[in-house]
Amino acid sequence: MPNCECLLRCPFFNDKMARMPTIAGFYKKQLCQGKFSACARYMIFRTKKPVPGDLYPDQVERAKALLATG
Repeated sequence: MPNCECLLRCPFFNDKMARMPTIAGFYKKQLCQGKFSACARYMIFRTKKPVPGDLYPDQVERAKALLATG
């Protein structure tokens, strides 16, 4: 499975976010290097809108709410 196109600049993947969850490695393997279309950060990225700096990959509901508000 291909890697996410955002890996090189993603603050989550590159451990640049505050309060990294203990299961960050799991998210990286499952989402960043797997089903990246299910990543909340990628969901917003693909719309060409700015990705919030504090958005974690598992915050899909928050991403959907952000996208719904335009």
